[in-house]
Amino acid sequence: MEQGTDRQFGVLRSLDWWTVGIYISLLAFGWISVCGASYDFGEPDIFSLSTRSGMQIVWIVTSIGLGFVLLMLDNRFYDTFAYIIYAALLLLLFATIFNPHSIKGSRSWLVLGSLRLQPAEFAKFATALAIAKLMSAYDFNIHRRKDFLIACSIIFAPMLFIIAQNETGSALVYLSFFLMFYREGMPGSVLFTGVAMVIYFVVGVRYADVPLLDTPASVGKFAVMSLIQLFSAGMVYIYCKNRKQAWNIILLSAGITMAAFLLSKYVVPFDIVIIQIITTVAIACRLAYRALSTRIRNYLYISLFVIGSIGFFYSADLILSKMQSHQRTRINVLLGLQDDLKGAGYNVHQSEIAIGSGGLKGKGFRNGTQTKLKFVPEQDTDFIFCTVGEEEGFLGCAFVLSMFLALILRLIKLAERQPFKFGRIYGYCVLSIFLFHLFINVGMVLGLTPVIGIPLPFFSYGGSSLWGFTILLFVFLRIDAARNMARK
Repeated sequence: MEQGTDRQFGVLRSLDWWTVGIYISLLAFGWISVCGASYDFGEPDIFSLSTRSGMQIVWIVTSIGLGFVLLMLDNRFYDTFAYIIYAALLLLLFATIFNPHSIKGSRSWLVLGSLRLQPAEFAKFATALAIAKLMSAYDFNIHRRKDFLIACSIIFAPMLFIIAQNETGSALVYLSFFLMFYREGMPGSVLFTGVAMVIYFVVGVRYADVPLLDTPASVGKFAVMSLIQLFSAGMVYIYCKNRKQAWNIILLSAGITMAAFLLSKYVVPFDIVIIQIITTVAIACRLAYRALSTRIRNYLYISLFVIGSIGFFYSADLILSKMQSHQRTRINVLLGLQDDLKGAGYNVHQSEIAIGSGGLKGKGFRNGTQTKLKFVPEQDTDFIFCTVGEEEGFLGCAFVLSMFLALILRLIKLAERQPFKFGRIYGYCVLSIFLFHLFINVGMVLGLTPVIGIPLPFFSYGGSSLWGFTILLFVFLRIDAARNMARK
């Protein structure tokens, strides 16, 4: 008994209390926001369990208790049973697909009486543990194709099950693990390819119907093909160290495009994008030939990038056609192609009004008109940040974002000081998930990112998300505490 007590006190003494302090501060400010967002005129008591603010206290207290339990477990437990925990959560995710309860069109919730749990929130920490276990193995090499594909499969498996539950937003969170891959040595070209695909999609869809200077060409298609040519030249310069070849690609593309434009503008009108496609395919073939003649594989990879970029861009219409109607509408509203202030764009529009009306100092606790009159749907869950903006103003928003920044910087410091890869990789998984949630949630409230329905950590109402984020954080704090105990 004494040995166990000593170990418990040792963990508490070695705990990073700065991170715990930030966690408690975010919980407190989050509860205040839930109070403001869920309060109705005439409510007798904000602490009553019949109110959402009262129930949030229950979730906060149980989360702190859960965090304490996680700290008391042996840190080796998480490493030893990582795969078992991951497999158990995968089975739970699979079983949830056949859940008879559908909430707001999603079958991602398990209903146990009055308690509702979302397994996808807990699968994040299980996936992070499994990834950390795999990548910390002695013979793992992220540059080896087989190892990298196995790591990706660990991420994609829960994503597929969550998508099958009609919960696409929660599934997209798992893409944040690629930030950790980048930290652990994944080539930057992989991350750049993902970013490039997003740019192609946004630019191509946004300007698809805009004519290029009164010619049959589309500004969207013209811009995307020009970007592909420019990106290919830049990659040749960076990855093949061939400045001459890079400049040849730029000059050839620009020259042919300019000649085609002048011909289309003043002689025979035609779509110059066709000429751009032919030129780009010719560049890809030339790069493939260079790869065969010089035995430099980077030329081949760039050639595949060019062909893949063209294929991806022209499949954008197919991707949009396969989306559900409300998802297509959200994308169109986000890109400014459609005004739907009574439908898909209503939430964002009302959220922007609420935040803007807060001014510098806000309207005060429980004094927000947009939130009190329930103009903003989901204002105490996915759109809770608009409550912060309306009641606490710009200063309140700045304070909240500063607290999240402090948490992220602290997680980076803790992850970097881990003596073993398991702790460092898991720490960066936690960091990546928090960063993704923060960026997307705040972005969708401000109308900068698509509305995909993911919570703001420690702020959004509900037990599943709060417990899930607490487990993510406190497992890492326990791993870090073990490192401090070993030093003493």
